[in-house]
Amino acid sequence: MAIYEFLCQECGYRDDLIRKMSDASVENCPECKNKSFYKQVSAPSFKLSGSGWYESDFKNNNKNKSVTKPKKEKQND
Repeated sequence: MAIYEFLCQECGYRDDLIRKMSDASVENCPECKNKSFYKQVSAPSFKLSGSGWYESDFKNNNKNKSVTKPKKEKQND
């Protein structure tokens, strides 16, 4: 199940509805009863972070590698 944003084109009523993808579309506005209640396109309001996600583990992989320099040999005099 997902949360979808709906907006009525007639009265401006806005609502978030929990719907299955297989559910029939809601067309009648609960406020004004007109057949102008449409699903809106919206972006998710979360960000993936933490261990195991691309942004934190792999995005800057080249910058995180430490470079070790060879040690200088001591000269015996």
